[in-house]
Amino acid sequence: MHRPFLRSPALIAATLWLAGSLALASEVPPLAIPQPVANSLERNQIPLDTVSISVTEIEPGRPGKHVAKKVLDWRGGDPMNPASTMKLITTLTGLDILGPQYRWRTSVYTDGVIRQGVLKGNLYLQGTGDPKLIPEELAKMMKDLQSLGVQKIDGNLFFDRSAYAPSVMEHNTIDGESLRAYNVPPDPLLYAFRTLSFQLGKSRTADFIDISYTPPLSQIKVSNQMQLVDRACDNWKSNIRFNLDPEGVSNTDQPLTAQFSGAFPSACKGVNFNVVALDPNTFLTQGFAAAWELAGGTWSQPPVGKNGTVPLAARLLLQFEGIALADDVLDINKYSNNVMARQVLLTLALEKMGKPATTANGELVIQSWLKQNGLDFQGLVIENGSGLSRNEAISASQMNQLLLTARNLPVGDIFYNSLPIAGTDGTMRNRLMSQLRKFLHLKKKPEARIKTGSLADVRAISGYVLSKSGKMYAVTSFINHPNAWRGLEAHDQLLSWLLEDGPEPKHAR
Repeated sequence: MHRPFLRSPALIAATLWLAGSLALASEVPPLAIPQPVANSLERNQIPLDTVSISVTEIEPGRPGKHVAKKVLDWRGGDPMNPASTMKLITTLTGLDILGPQYRWRTSVYTDGVIRQGVLKGNLYLQGTGDPKLIPEELAKMMKDLQSLGVQKIDGNLFFDRSAYAPSVMEHNTIDGESLRAYNVPPDPLLYAFRTLSFQLGKSRTADFIDISYTPPLSQIKVSNQMQLVDRACDNWKSNIRFNLDPEGVSNTDQPLTAQFSGAFPSACKGVNFNVVALDPNTFLTQGFAAAWELAGGTWSQPPVGKNGTVPLAARLLLQFEGIALADDVLDINKYSNNVMARQVLLTLALEKMGKPATTANGELVIQSWLKQNGLDFQGLVIENGSGLSRNEAISASQMNQLLLTARNLPVGDIFYNSLPIAGTDGTMRNRLMSQLRKFLHLKKKPEARIKTGSLADVRAISGYVLSKSGKMYAVTSFINHPNAWRGLEAHDQLLSWLLEDGPEPKHAR
């Protein structure tokens, strides 16, 4: 069913409410907002002047090119805080400049020699910012090391982070939550997002709580002092106390104890408790040591990890390549990983302008790419490329121009497929469930592939909607207001309207 744009008494009321007086009502232009969306905004006390919406229909043009037809524009040209939808610029630029098959390199050097299976000397790890150096990848690195004939290591670890400028590795947050995983700063040798992930759940065989963790670390044990209580799983985290003893440790050969106490609800089937509790060197040292031991390797003594540049006399043992950029982009956009996005931005700087990589140089690379693609984004502000920022800004119409450009690039399909699918996966897995059930009978089902964004006072969506008639729309909407958290309903109404082929030609403007 086609739903008209808002041209009703509700429009007049909303306009008067926004303007604050009858005198100002005549100065406000007619709204081009679907009525269910406007009603939701009013119901949730979100002023219309804190919202921007841009919708364009993407149509085939000359062979190999798509063109856009404006469908809806409400303050679409105003720069707004886009939250995590800013990742779309970073990932698309990365895919087009670096290529989907680009792989980060982590090099391993030594200042020693290998004799009778023993590496006598230190290991130097030199990183280029692999955003997904996770336990599975580190296990492959260990096998590569063993293939050189190394069975035992008699030396320490040194970490060369010269690929990045020191300023980009500083742990600055916008909310003071330095232990939260989403605030992890960039690191050329980022291991497992520097995040300890504890899995908590009631044991299947007895009334006690099982606690496991990833990634494996060489010198950490878990002290479980929690009590199982008959309680719903809501707000389970508020009743848990966590402590790492000794706290703030940076001596990497000292054992650590992760202490859990408090109450854990029996109704919880399994939850994750993520914490950034160790400094980068301790985390990487213990992670590397554990991976080596799991591979069957041994140490002459527990290694100590320190910062240090690769000596000129050191020789290259191996150069490890991580997973392809296309797979990283999938994680960044589906699950809105901040530090991965930031490292893509820094990789653009590193590859195009040399080391040490800086955020400013990454922005220059993106701005140059935008101009090469005919995109003049006045008012664009890039602070770190992830959207975890109070300063980043872009307009909704500019974001739609980016989405159109993506459809005309060779990497357009990879980019499209990286976006969360409503009702299926990523940050959209629980959205539009009831709406999508209406289309189960259709042979070709409509879909919404939408990047989401959220900060305190910000809610954002940007992506593509394939309607029930097969039309493709680029849609972007930003809400910048203290009540933005209530705006999810309005955004879902907007997406539902497009899935149903809401726009009619006579109403386009």
